[in-house]
Amino acid sequence: QVDVAESGGGSVAAGGSLNLSCVVSTLDQRQYYAAWFRQVAGKEREGIAAIGGGRDDFIIYADSVKGRFTISRDNRKNTWALQMSSLKPEDTGRYYCAVDTWVSQARVFEQMQYHDWGQGTQVTVSS
Repeated sequence: QVDVAESGGGSVAAGGSLNLSCVVSTLDQRQYYAAWFRQVAGKEREGIAAIGGGRDDFIIYADSVKGRFTISRDNRKNTWALQMSSLKPEDTGRYYCAVDTWVSQARVFEQMQYHDWGQGTQVTVSS
């Protein structure tokens, strides 16, 4: 089990950008798979971006954010980032980082695949 912490949320006008960061308490971050989920008011938590770990070199996006969001990892800093651009009011919600030591590429947006979660960071996009 590792500790996970997100940061970088805030308020921005539609069309703006925000960069979220996820840091984990492990020296072996390179082996971890990670994903960003979000929970929008009135809807279930959904996976929006995922990145492989170890030898699994994949990046997957939900259709709702494809072309606007970019997930990346920095192994030196034990962090993952979510760069969000062209933000829309419907992107408003709480964003969570989730990690685990292995996740099937076919199931990256299933919440049960991830053992460790952060507390989330709020993103608010005004129209």
